Amino acid sequence: MTNKTPSSRFGKWRISGLALFAVLMFFYMYLPILVLGVYSFNQSAYSAGWSGFTWQWYEKLLHDGRVLRSLQNSLTVAIIAVSISAVLGTLMAVGLARYRFWGKKVYRGMSYLPLIVPDIAIAVATLVFLAAVGIRLSLWTVVAAHIVFCLAYIALVVSSRLVNLDPNLEEAALDLGATPVQAFIQVLLPELMPAIVAGCLLSFVLSMDDFLISSFTAGIGATTLPMEIFSRIRTGVKPDINALSVLLMLVSGSFAFIAEYLRYKLDRRS
Repeated sequence: MTNKTPSSRFGKWRISGLALFAVLMFFYMYLPILVLGVYSFNQSAYSAGWSGFTWQWYEKLLHDGRVLRSLQNSLTVAIIAVSISAVLGTLMAVGLARYRFWGKKVYRGMSYLPLIVPDIAIAVATLVFLAAVGIRLSLWTVVAAHIVFCLAYIALVVSSRLVNLDPNLEEAALDLGATPVQAFIQVLLPELMPAIVAGCLLSFVLSMDDFLISSFTAGIGATTLPMEIFSRIRTGVKPDINALSVLLMLVSGSFAFIAEYLRYKLDRRS
């Protein structure tokens, strides 16, 4: 029987320590979400103590007109903002990757500023701009504000795909008689589609979850779902808010998981 060397024993303890640290970190991060999910089934209307299991708070959400209207507003903003950003973000990423022009580096840096600048700064700047121009706040101003950061996220994901894409594919299509538009639509776009979908899903989640920018740019009657949740928790956290938060996290988590899965598949293909 061979004895284990000190280095092998140290490596084993190091792996065990890292695993324990990872478990504790996940427990610390997800314990509040677990508690939130459990209390969304609580019969008590004040969430102070467990009174029994019930589905009534989820059923109540289906008949809550304010929640349904805010959900409709959030979906409208997210779908329109992501759709416009998908087109503009893809074109921007392709232009930055395939063409050379004066000020390209400056434009590239400015295009990704929404990923770096805090949301509060974007919200205040957008509100000041709208007030200076004289545009009345409404649901469409929320859409315009969401396009700003959705555009940057989609362009970033598509750009990461373009880096690993063979540029000779387009050149081969052009040599075979295809026009630049045909080469883009029939050759380049199918290769970029998984990245575009992943970027759209990620942006959709961010748009649905956004509260700060929406609250600064929304007009009367343009309340989004996160704004509705915030307005209700000021009077205390009730089980129906817990249920609404659980549903929102499940939907957002599903979209985020699909987006990350598509990015993983892209990395394997590269």
